[in-house]
Amino acid sequence: MNDPQPTIRETQDTPVARSAQEVADDVVARVLARAGTALQAGATVHSSYDGDQLDLEERTSLRRVRGLSTELEDVTEVEYRQLRLEKVVLVGLWGSGTVHDAEVSLRELAALAETAGSEVLDGMLQRRRSPDPGTYLGSGKAAELATVVAAVGADTVVVDGDLAPSQRRSLEDIVRVKVVDRTALILDIFAQHAKSREGKAQVELAQLEYLLPRLRGWGESMSRQAGGQVGGAGAGMGSRGPGETKIELDRRRIRNRMAKLRKEIAAMEPARLTKRASRKKNAIPSVAIAGYTNAGKSSLLNRLTNAGVLVENALFATLDPTVRRAETTDGRVYTLADTVGFVRALPHQLVEAFRSTLEEVADADLLLHVVDASHPDPEGQIAAVRHVLADIPGAMDVPEIIVLNKADLAAPEVIARLRSRELHTIVVSAHTGEGIDELQLLVADQLPRPGVLVEVVVPYDRGDLVSRVHLHGDIDSEEHIEQGTLLRARVDEALAAELQHVAVAV
Repeated sequence: MNDPQPTIRETQDTPVARSAQEVADDVVARVLARAGTALQAGATVHSSYDGDQLDLEERTSLRRVRGLSTELEDVTEVEYRQLRLEKVVLVGLWGSGTVHDAEVSLRELAALAETAGSEVLDGMLQRRRSPDPGTYLGSGKAAELATVVAAVGADTVVVDGDLAPSQRRSLEDIVRVKVVDRTALILDIFAQHAKSREGKAQVELAQLEYLLPRLRGWGESMSRQAGGQVGGAGAGMGSRGPGETKIELDRRRIRNRMAKLRKEIAAMEPARLTKRASRKKNAIPSVAIAGYTNAGKSSLLNRLTNAGVLVENALFATLDPTVRRAETTDGRVYTLADTVGFVRALPHQLVEAFRSTLEEVADADLLLHVVDASHPDPEGQIAAVRHVLADIPGAMDVPEIIVLNKADLAAPEVIARLRSRELHTIVVSAHTGEGIDELQLLVADQLPRPGVLVEVVVPYDRGDLVSRVHLHGDIDSEEHIEQGTLLRARVDEALAAELQHVAVAV
């Protein structure tokens, strides 16, 4: 049932109607004015810590291009890997929230569409209490959307919400072009950016889970039933029976493929568990970087470790987790893990598929929660990340530091507001280096320290143990005597036992 309040393109003459129309039109205009900024040439600014960015060159070579015809007579007209930009119209609902919330959400939808390789042509924001169960927008507004789509020459409609299968079918029947919801858009970006074998398997599993209830068939082409004499001449005894429709066959194939993918992902887990167990055995502390997409997590990883991982001003640039070695200011070794970014209403299929990857956060000793302090709604980003972390067992128990990134772009009053609301915060800029030294000191202070005090003489032929004490322990004093190296230090229990086993009596 439609909300009695008017939508943005209605022409009722009441002052309230004009006001609602003007406000919503202004929102769409602002979103369209900034559409494309994330993908403009030169929009991604790198520092010397980001390395050669070879992955970015590879991704850029695969990017879709504007104005490319899909009917080329000569393949040399354009590199064959490049594709035409899809032309899209955005659709959003302005419901119980504020107009600011509606604008932030629609702006994020535009950025998602552009990251997926689309050109945003127009937008529509409807003032409505709840989605229409039939067409999401209602029949009148859906007809108006069809007019807009035809006028601008769009080939795709992107809806800022999750569509039921029936809603998508009904809307497609009206607008006569492809309709994509927010979940399908995010899954498409993940499919484009996944590189590792595990990442590709995780994304494919999420896509199939999304696709399964949304299969659609048309007419007789879907029929694979052979009951009665439907097969015509030559079909009789032996051909009768319920058979299996094509859509049933497709569903069975999808379920079989999903089962195979789950087995593959489960088979990859022991390798990751072995690496984690090795780090635990050697008492190497771990730090996980998490946060909203495009908050600057990869830039921070590069600044702290010179990892040289891909940095791009686009949503979900990083999908495959990266683990790098780092050192505290007092010389202790720890690992720093970059994880996939989060987003509002992250599809539950992705959370489930990437659960094994996200468990890096739960196993960490410290969480660096990176926040884009220059974003219009940083509090909303923090809440969205914590909502996802709450679904990962043990993740909410990890000590958390809120890293307010992009301090060179953020307003001072926003930073002050965030620092007053969050308990442990630090202000940095991964691009300029502001606050990085303070962050490293804070990490060194927050990481767990070895708890066993030892005073032993290690023989000179066991220099490997002395090296491990340097890497993973806190040394109070070190002296070279005739029998070996005299150490007074704090180490973990396992290393303390090994030192006591080889210790030389003085």
